[in-house]
Amino acid sequence: MPVGSASYTAPSGAIYVSPSGNDSAAGTLAAPVKTIQRGVTLAPSGGTVVVRAGTYRESVTISKKVTVQNYPKESVWLDGASPVTGWVADGTAWRKDGWTTRFDASPTYTQGAADLTDPGWQFISKSYPMAAHPDQVFVAGVPLQQVNSRSLVKAGTFYLDEATSKLYIGTNPSGQSVEASTIVKGMSIRGADSVVRGIGIKRFAPSVFHMGSVTVEQPGVRLENVVVQDAATTGISVLRENVTLNQVSVTGAGMLGIHGRFADNITFSKVSATKNNDERFNIAPNAGGVKLGHTRGVRVADSSFSGNYAYGFWEDLSVYDSVFRQSEFNDNTATGLFLEISAKAIVGDNTFKGNAQYGLQVNNTSDVKIWNNTFSGNSRPINLVQDTRRNTNKNDQAVDPRQAFPDPTMPWTLGPVTVRNNVMANSSSAANCLLCVEDYSFTKSAEQMKITANSNVYHRSSASQPQWVAIWSRANVNVNPYVFSSLAAFQSTTGQEKKGKEFTGASVLDSSLNLVASLKADQANIAEALPADVASAIGRPAGSKTLGRW
Repeated sequence: MPVGSASYTAPSGAIYVSPSGNDSAAGTLAAPVKTIQRGVTLAPSGGTVVVRAGTYRESVTISKKVTVQNYPKESVWLDGASPVTGWVADGTAWRKDGWTTRFDASPTYTQGAADLTDPGWQFISKSYPMAAHPDQVFVAGVPLQQVNSRSLVKAGTFYLDEATSKLYIGTNPSGQSVEASTIVKGMSIRGADSVVRGIGIKRFAPSVFHMGSVTVEQPGVRLENVVVQDAATTGISVLRENVTLNQVSVTGAGMLGIHGRFADNITFSKVSATKNNDERFNIAPNAGGVKLGHTRGVRVADSSFSGNYAYGFWEDLSVYDSVFRQSEFNDNTATGLFLEISAKAIVGDNTFKGNAQYGLQVNNTSDVKIWNNTFSGNSRPINLVQDTRRNTNKNDQAVDPRQAFPDPTMPWTLGPVTVRNNVMANSSSAANCLLCVEDYSFTKSAEQMKITANSNVYHRSSASQPQWVAIWSRANVNVNPYVFSSLAAFQSTTGQEKKGKEFTGASVLDSSLNLVASLKADQANIAEALPADVASAIGRPAGSKTLGRW
């Protein structure tokens, strides 16, 4: 919902805030205060702060149970950027003298620490050396890209010379607004059961170790109809349990849209996370639309994690008991949904489209049920893999420190995994298989890992694209897995897919990713009846026979 669209009733006794107010005022509708922080301070525990239309350039800390909401149908922005004037031409660039705002460019979650050194586990890419610098400049609302020398300044970029306190931009500021981030955090929510709704939060400049532009630090918080834009590193960080994100949009975060740790029983409803990792941090260890770790109980519905410059949604570090339903994981530059060293997940009635890596990857994650999803235009649609990691070291950072050790619910092994009623179609030219099961620890076959597949639809544009219908681990006897160039060969060798169907040539999906008429007419003969536990989890009728998403 766009900022300014929400309409909530203001209760009697609410504290009112307006840009035209005065912080010495009483906070009534007729005599509002000027800052949101002052409104929060005046509100009693359990009270409500109603914010009138305008831009509020401040950082807000909520330390008790309150509701902060917009005045009905009025647009409210909490903004971390300030106008910048006084530009002078400097060659082909423009210069602002005396720019003294400074931020901490520590690239990890430890303030002052250097980047990690393990290969493949560094925050900063050599191609984007300024990613962790929280400085941000906007011309006519459009962000400029930070460069690390004056000589690199061109249109669409900026450079801060900290030694001389000179700020350079390569876009002509004449006749246009120029704003730069000056505040680290937008909101710190430290009051249990607080509600923030109907407002926008944009252009704050948290360092990586600040955790987010918005941090949820107490349980029971609800964010509703909230838009978070252009956070320098992370948009929202959820650090406690029983938090609900409802109709929340996070876009343009420099590293990560939404972060969660110890966020048990977190709910995502109608959430949108898009165009995050805008600064192009390395994908690992922590970039993309959403990343959760050390969390038990995740419910995701009617949401979209799409167009991110890394993973769409990533569960890692011992996440337990998740349900993903009626959601989209589309057009991410890495994998749409990645379940890694975690356990117990249901993935049902979702769309995975156009992801540059995999649609869905399940890595060292046990007890996974994959039902009725539609995959189109991905590299590998479903990638199920096991590697050498196991939950045997209590001091491993991926172990949830709150759980007794050893934790029998979290073995970090692949399987069992059930794959049913999915449609895998239109794979990209990068794809070499549709259903791909491999054990890189070279110890177990797919059957030993309890991987089962039935009633799925396999579509290839030609007999060689992708090359294989399935890759199937037989690591107990051969480090090289089976590769099957036809569904018939897969069926006869493994006994899997007794009701599965293979199609070659014309797509089995229309332009809206719905089944073509001929396949829809036959789906009751192909599909397996939806079991009660999965039906209850994804909100669809038990016993129904449907292929792909509803």
